Amino acid sequence: MDATADGCPTTAEKVAFLASGQGFDTRERPVTVIETHMSWVFLGRTVVLKMKKPVRFPFLDFSTLDRRRSNCEAEVRLNRRLAGDVYDGVVALRRDPAGQLSLGCAGEVVEWLVQMRRLPHSELLDERIRTRRLHRGDIVVLADRLARFYREAPPSTAEGEAYLRHLQVENVVNRQVLSEPALGVGSARSEDVLDAFDALLDRWTPAIRERIAMGYIVEGHGDLRPGHVCLVNPPLIFDCLEFDRNMRLLDPYDEVNFLGLECAMLGQGWVRPLLLDEVARTLGHRPDGRLMAVYGAFRAILRARLCLAHLLEETCTEGTRWVGQTKRYLALAEREIASVSA
Repeated sequence: MDATADGCPTTAEKVAFLASGQGFDTRERPVTVIETHMSWVFLGRTVVLKMKKPVRFPFLDFSTLDRRRSNCEAEVRLNRRLAGDVYDGVVALRRDPAGQLSLGCAGEVVEWLVQMRRLPHSELLDERIRTRRLHRGDIVVLADRLARFYREAPPSTAEGEAYLRHLQVENVVNRQVLSEPALGVGSARSEDVLDAFDALLDRWTPAIRERIAMGYIVEGHGDLRPGHVCLVNPPLIFDCLEFDRNMRLLDPYDEVNFLGLECAMLGQGWVRPLLLDEVARTLGHRPDGRLMAVYGAFRAILRARLCLAHLLEETCTEGTRWVGQTKRYLALAEREIASVSA
């Protein structure tokens, strides 16, 4: 087996070993591999393994083995809040003296992996929407689960300003990416959307600060999208944003509203008002509808930026798709902004 200068297997070799299924029980094979921006995910029949990429970005650092172990441990701990025992724990990928890799208990640790139970793909919220199997009762139960989670979370009053800073800083980055001429979507219209949102955020900052002072900011999920919700009984919400606590400090209504917006983007606009109504029934302190639109515009612009950022990846092969998605999110942001002054 080839190795790096210090004798450790390369990242490609680790991926190849896990993709081959050799580390899985034979009953788990064949293994499906999914690559994301920050990880590789290896899907067996009932077991999932997730390996962090050895990358460093301005918002995270997975560049060392110790950092990846800490992140894996955080991922398991945080996801157990809403996904329970779906997350089995952290397991070691090891190399024996002969240079062979295994998930056994002997040998030098060369990587750390998150192990979890595979959830039924057919019950994911986005798949339920795609196959037209989503019902009102599903959303009511999901909203109750989320509302109880937020209600039981301790208020983050002392750290609440981190939420506002996150909105402000991400908005600056949004403009940098979305205005980049080389990426092909910069236009007078998108500049107008960004300028209008800047003005709205300034105008509604006092209202956000008031919600911070009232103790309404909590540590949430951080990436509440339809693909991260499994509508079993009870609903399971997984794959939270684990690498930066400041990005999980938020207004619960911002997070729930975002999930509703994502469902609307998939063609189910009725989900958003129902989610918000049901969460408010349990949680209370619902924000002004105009502030909700500010939250919605922020999330739509952020998603537009994240879609466009795919064009910066060396392996991007779906440029037309991502540009199209970017424009759809910008149009959504435009509608949200317009609703504030309607």
